[in-house]
Amino acid sequence: MVDIYILDLLVIGLLLLIVTLGSGWISRLPLSLAMIYLMVGVFLGPYGLGLIQLRRDEFFNAELLERLTEFVVIVSVFSCGLKIVTLLKWRLWNITVRLIALLMPISIFSLAAVGKLWLGMNWGEAILLGAILAPTDPVLASEVQLTDTNDDDELRFGLTSEGGLNDALAFPFVYFGIYALKDSNWHNWLGNWVAVDVIWAIASGIIMGLIVPIAIVWIDKKIQKSRPADAVMEDFVAISAILLTYSLTEIVNGYGFLAVFVAGLAVQRSYTNPDKPLAQLEFIERLEKLLEVGLILLLGTILLWEPMFKYATQSWLVISLLFLVIRPVGVWVSTIGKRPLNSHRRTFNPVTRLLFGWFGIRGIGSLYYLAFSLSNGLKGEAAEQIAWITYTTIVVSVIVHGISSTPLMNWYERNIANRTKPNIHATIDEFE
Repeated sequence: MVDIYILDLLVIGLLLLIVTLGSGWISRLPLSLAMIYLMVGVFLGPYGLGLIQLRRDEFFNAELLERLTEFVVIVSVFSCGLKIVTLLKWRLWNITVRLIALLMPISIFSLAAVGKLWLGMNWGEAILLGAILAPTDPVLASEVQLTDTNDDDELRFGLTSEGGLNDALAFPFVYFGIYALKDSNWHNWLGNWVAVDVIWAIASGIIMGLIVPIAIVWIDKKIQKSRPADAVMEDFVAISAILLTYSLTEIVNGYGFLAVFVAGLAVQRSYTNPDKPLAQLEFIERLEKLLEVGLILLLGTILLWEPMFKYATQSWLVISLLFLVIRPVGVWVSTIGKRPLNSHRRTFNPVTRLLFGWFGIRGIGSLYYLAFSLSNGLKGEAAEQIAWITYTTIVVSVIVHGISSTPLMNWYERNIANRTKPNIHATIDEFE
């Protein structure tokens, strides 16, 4: 009798070989690799061959899921930071500020209103649902993000910077929801929440995200001058920067996700040799792709049809409103008065605004916040309800965004980007 673990390795090895060798064909199809991983996960799970049995309790193993998704997210947000080479100029980051400061709160409180008015949740549960589902995903959105450090497209820049930042800045709202679950009298904890979970955690995340990686780069430069490290091992400097930045920030009660994103920006600007961060980016992107395979496979294996059908009506209400109303209308409101870079248009291109509205991909970030909430006080029927709405939303996002991302981005490149492509580097020179 062959060990099931060996069969798991056999199937996963075949999957990696097929998607790698067939990536040239797959990239031409209106689907994403995540869709393939998800289907294989379902095939390997309890409704298929039953080779992977990872569900230990009603919601899978929340602590294990939290740790796995946590690591994937910090790698991904660091990658987002490394992709961005623009200087911190207001005009360049205007779209990011709008997506974070306006769109994300609009999304959270709109989803919270849905949960309160139509799903029978109290305000704590409803705000937690909004905070879990509001962040866009930096892991599954690679098709719509910056393709390399020379890519200066504003749509891709906005989606990349949004994905890197909102996975961190949704945390205050997650804590708000958790506190509200434990104590419905907000006056007992609201002041502490503002001081610690908003002001201190964000400020320390930004500061640590600058200090730690700059120190690492400085040490790297000094040592490389006296005795260069092995070329194969050099890329692991990026991993050390991620882990040290994240852990030290969490020790001082800052937001590690935010610090790691800032660290990616800092590393990109700290090396005088541009090949160094580029090599790190290539290494991190490969690691990110491998981690994506594992997490989406696991998601496929933990899905259960019965609870998904039980909450199907509620899930489809949330999904329909989030994808077709809340996100698109939120983007439209957030970009009022926004002028595109290097364009004589007085308003943002309406097609670009629609694409910003559509590409609100949900994925690993939402899985992390769900697992974190389950480990920190979300229990009972509310936990089951929020969990299966979240799982279903991610599955639908993987499918519909996976099918639409390639053809829509190809159309955008042909008809919008190539005609009015802004030159961010020229804009930098103009402002300096």
